[in-house]
Amino acid sequence: MSFFPYIFVGIGNNGSKVVQNISIEGVSKIVINPTYYLLGKSAFHQNLRDLFRNVPEDAILWFILENKPINVEIMEVILEYVPRKLLKLAYLLTPQKELVHEEKPLWAENFDTVFYDSLWEFLDEYTSSSLESAFQMATRNIGLMFTRLYYYLENQMLVNVDYADFFNMVTGSNIGILRLLRKVDFDWHWGIWDRGLVNILVGEKVPLSYAHKILHTFQRLLKEKDIIWGIKMEEGLGEGVEILSLLVKRW
Repeated sequence: MSFFPYIFVGIGNNGSKVVQNISIEGVSKIVINPTYYLLGKSAFHQNLRDLFRNVPEDAILWFILENKPINVEIMEVILEYVPRKLLKLAYLLTPQKELVHEEKPLWAENFDTVFYDSLWEFLDEYTSSSLESAFQMATRNIGLMFTRLYYYLENQMLVNVDYADFFNMVTGSNIGILRLLRKVDFDWHWGIWDRGLVNILVGEKVPLSYAHKILHTFQRLLKEKDIIWGIKMEEGLGEGVEILSLLVKRW
């Protein structure tokens, strides 16, 4: 049984696909089609009220959506029906758009942390293909990322990483990134963040020296930051490496 109730809300096509790709038993997964909202707002409001009015105050509520006005509007409607003290987190899909360089939108005041994903990893891979292909790959990867984050927190799998650290990082008025990576592009602008969790999982066939090299590189990039590290070797991962990075800063 989970330490805290989780609710994942996917709004719009790609937000819904992410939620459908989250493989966690016993959590609430809700997908919302904006078309139904546009066809009958009054009835839709009532349905949202019935769906969200009994959300427990200790729940962790995630919204996952493309950064489109209609999706944001639906998200704001839902927030009218949930407890004010609820931990509310948003994950926005923002192709080629880095929200960290923009002013804080008014709706973000309702959230402790707004994570965003400019899809840079996937757009780099699909430069000769379509945005749709990038989204298809991203929705699978992000769904897996939420699955792994849940697994890490629930099992307290890595040294020094638990729910207290997670809440400490995400509570406030933050913008952030959340990444599940098999390799790290160390040329990317990791150093702009102030706080975070960096968890490194390596297979039994990966030399510990390589794992420590990854860790030391992160420590160099994020030196003098409030970063909590976790590193662990896991059987069954073979030669694989998995890095989960949750990094935030104030808007």
